[in-house]
Amino acid sequence: MENLMAFAKKESDQVELYSLEQTANRIEFEAAKLNDIQSTIESGVTMRLIKDHKLGFAYTRNLQDGESLVRNALASLKGGVEARFDFPASVNPPGIRAYDERIKEARNTVIVDECRRIYSRLEGKTKGQIDVTALTGANRIGIMNSAGADLSAMNSYYSITVNILYPGTATGIHRTLVSKAFQSVDDGFLEGIVELYNSGAKELNVRGGKMPAVFMPESMYALIWRLQSATSGESLYHKQSPLAGRLGETIFEEKLTIVNDPLDDTKPGARIFDDEGVTCTKFPIIDRGVLKNFYYDLCYASKMGTAPTGHGFKTSRWSGETISMRPSCALEHLTIEPGDTEFWQLVRSVERGIIVCGTLGAHSGNIPNGDFSIGLSPGLFVEKGAIVGRIKDAMIAGNIYEVLKRVRGIENRVHPAYTGYYPAVLFDDISVATEN
Repeated sequence: MENLMAFAKKESDQVELYSLEQTANRIEFEAAKLNDIQSTIESGVTMRLIKDHKLGFAYTRNLQDGESLVRNALASLKGGVEARFDFPASVNPPGIRAYDERIKEARNTVIVDECRRIYSRLEGKTKGQIDVTALTGANRIGIMNSAGADLSAMNSYYSITVNILYPGTATGIHRTLVSKAFQSVDDGFLEGIVELYNSGAKELNVRGGKMPAVFMPESMYALIWRLQSATSGESLYHKQSPLAGRLGETIFEEKLTIVNDPLDDTKPGARIFDDEGVTCTKFPIIDRGVLKNFYYDLCYASKMGTAPTGHGFKTSRWSGETISMRPSCALEHLTIEPGDTEFWQLVRSVERGIIVCGTLGAHSGNIPNGDFSIGLSPGLFVEKGAIVGRIKDAMIAGNIYEVLKRVRGIENRVHPAYTGYYPAVLFDDISVATEN
């Protein structure tokens, strides 16, 4: 890497090298049968260079041909992408424990045995098809740049998702556990999924209208996507954010606090620097309903005349190879702080309403403006504080800048879910459309 850096510096004003080594395993069980095992080992290097305030980018998996990497990065300068930022100098970030040596014990045979044990615990307790997916792996990230930064970090992760499908459908109740190393699923976790599933076994035709809605952790991302868009430095720069000029204002219900905390190493994926080498911090987005911060990568911080916030990550809303991505503004470690109400207490407080257990078309609607219009996949129906079945063919719609002002209650614990760690949240007056 040092030789590659020296060679690239001769041809440009600034250079950044990002290296990634990762191993990953994926094990899938479908209807109690082992369906697939995938194991991958990947490595690669990404180069960004700046010359005459223009940005070049290239990546390779052939680590033996560094000269081609430099030539490709130089050739990409012809695209004329402006770069008015500097790569950050080396810092002394706080220490965290993001890697657990015990991840090596998570062999495929161990995980297969765990999946079979889960089936043995659930057998006979539900009529639905049970699918289990387990993911495990580790990665090492390195960042070196011409300003003197020379950073590295290791990370390990293990996750297991249990999904119970309703007969004749592709929808069901699912929940995920995550950790930095293998851990066995406890019976309480499994019993919670079965209880929720069985309570929605009966399919119902109900009248729509405005009603309370409990968003499960697994469906909260449909709302959070809109907030992520509105608080991004990229959205601010392109004048697409409805929150521009509103820092310090109360925009949501005061029960709601949303924090991005990459330093929490009790969870897998903790980071002390982002994918541009900028130090990460615990970063409030919403504090008791008040808009506290916008977030920036190097590029959009320079465009907006402010400091980067440590939120430049190689990520995408859709899948893709990390090594081939350019850093962009991203909130990768979101948490909605828990409330003081147990989940079933939230349910019992609803006279007539729904539970949003999953969504279809969460990307639909005007995301920058906060609008959403999504299908329920599934939606459970609550009457007089009890779940009486699931709704057939229903949709919900609204705008987060109205919905997040109507928080009635928040669950007293968080769960790992897509895009972060969330509790179940009860909202008032959600528009529900059904066949009736």
